[in-house]
Amino acid sequence: MRLVGDDGEQIGVVPTEQALAMAEEKGLDLVEVASSARPPVCRIMDYGKFKYQQAKRAQKAKRKQHVTHLKEVKLRPKIEEHDYQFKLRNAIRFLEERDKVKLTILFRGREMAHLDIGRRILERFVRDVGEAGAVEVPARMEGRTMTLVLSPKARTKAPERKTERTPALEESGAGEKSEQ
Repeated sequence: MRLVGDDGEQIGVVPTEQALAMAEEKGLDLVEVASSARPPVCRIMDYGKFKYQQAKRAQKAKRKQHVTHLKEVKLRPKIEEHDYQFKLRNAIRFLEERDKVKLTILFRGREMAHLDIGRRILERFVRDVGEAGAVEVPARMEGRTMTLVLSPKARTKAPERKTERTPALEESGAGEKSEQ
């Protein structure tokens, strides 16, 4: 077999017994790295430490990834302004959290005759979202619902969250127990 030392240097082609003896002499394990190669490649290493480092690397990579969810915001053709603004703020918050947003307008009864109202609401919503998101799937009808999917726009750096302390509360001593 071809043997690689514990410090990464190439030792060369050695018999299996000699490689096992070298690994045992150093108090390490003999691990087969590439079994399909001719001759097979083995390495002298601390296998437990190797597995631990692999798990740590995988954990670190997992910590950095973000799973994108699809959040749905349901609207109606006769939506009032306050409800519209409330749903708009929620959609912008979802997009800032790097989630996709599915806008759904449900038409009932005679509302089906006024699909243009629903389309105008979706166009206004996309305009109002502005820089937070971009249209991924344009508006389309599916039965009695009109849907549109927004995805978050790419950003260079995540915003830093700051918790501000109110100086007025700290100076007045509010929230502290008073001595009586």
